[in-house]
Amino acid sequence: MAAPVGVIVRTLLSVLGCLMVAVLVYTIATDGLPFRTELLTRWMAALLIDFYIHIGIIAAWVVYKESSWILASVWVILLICLGSVTTCGYIVLQFFKLTPEESSKDPIYFVLVRHPKRDDMENRKGLSVVIARVIFGVLGSLMLGTLLYTLIVDGSPFRAELYYPWMVATLIDFYINVVALCVWIAYKESNWMSALLWIIFIVCFGSITTCVYIVRQLFFLSPDQHVSLILFKNNNRYLKPSDPPLIVGVNE
Repeated sequence: MAAPVGVIVRTLLSVLGCLMVAVLVYTIATDGLPFRTELLTRWMAALLIDFYIHIGIIAAWVVYKESSWILASVWVILLICLGSVTTCGYIVLQFFKLTPEESSKDPIYFVLVRHPKRDDMENRKGLSVVIARVIFGVLGSLMLGTLLYTLIVDGSPFRAELYYPWMVATLIDFYINVVALCVWIAYKESNWMSALLWIIFIVCFGSITTCVYIVRQLFFLSPDQHVSLILFKNNNRYLKPSDPPLIVGVNE
């Protein structure tokens, strides 16, 4: 029997994925294609940077998950083109791949973790923790600079004229990805108040908060640990650095 949390997350993301498909179809039907220069206002450009930082974070997980570089590349291209539709589709697919035992034990863990081929485990070392800290620190700083610049030169984003159809569609797309990331944060945080605070911050500040959260998690790891360990709950990190991430923390 599947754990209730797995069923809830799978259902939620299925509904949100279908919602985003409907939003895309409606917006294309009523406002045409989005590839027009007049749509690229300063706030739309800022939103797109925010959006694609989150896409980059999700894509990094997809690359880690997939043992085949071809499949990983296809999913990343779909993420770039279709955004949260792909995010929801990919995560729901991972839930359907779980065995009954995995679904009943810890479905979020088994969705997050990679199931590589045995001969592939030792060859894929992944990104170093130090480099990952630098990358996400730079991305968070880039988004903070973009936000401040846009506020200074274009004023507040809370103006009715900014919310044309494609801006609204992009915001919905953005926040569906935020929901997926919030599920991960809620899974990771043992204290519900802490999880709630991080979720409020990510809703308000987007990828700035996400990058700060990831960098903070990376500082809990030593430089010789596998960077993918940030995916899992802190109390699950008991393996030696040479051990494959696949078996990290199934039992709590």
